[in-house]
Amino acid sequence: EGITFIQDNEASSSYGVIRGLHYQEPPYAQTKLLRVLEGRILDVVVDLRRASATCGKAYAIELSAENKKQLLVPKGFAHGYGVLSETATVLYKVDAYYHAAADQGIFYDNFEVDWQIPAAERILSDKDLKQPRLNGYKSPF
Repeated sequence: EGITFIQDNEASSSYGVIRGLHYQEPPYAQTKLLRVLEGRILDVVVDLRRASATCGKAYAIELSAENKKQLLVPKGFAHGYGVLSETATVLYKVDAYYHAAADQGIFYDNFEVDWQIPAAERILSDKDLKQPRLNGYKSPF
């Protein structure tokens, strides 16, 4: 089964910004394909699939305009990233449209991830600071 991407999104942020960890609940779940057009990010995904041996585990990879790496984030994973360079522009393709009522997240910093951004320099939205922690969290996947 192939993936049909239906929309490209682009986001620009400055150093220290952490976006995420986000996902959309089924039936609006999204597969995402990300790459960095400018700058460097630490891209982080967390497996939320309850039947998976890696449920609750995080994976992090540096994506940059220089290394040209891409990351495919399947449905069932929360996704976020932290900006490691002065600025970064991220392009991501999705296979489902944004659906506000299905937009969910989990708190970014309750995993063994070195965000490579000192705590005092992290910039998060109010929404992301209020996300639930994974402990006691009931995944829809």
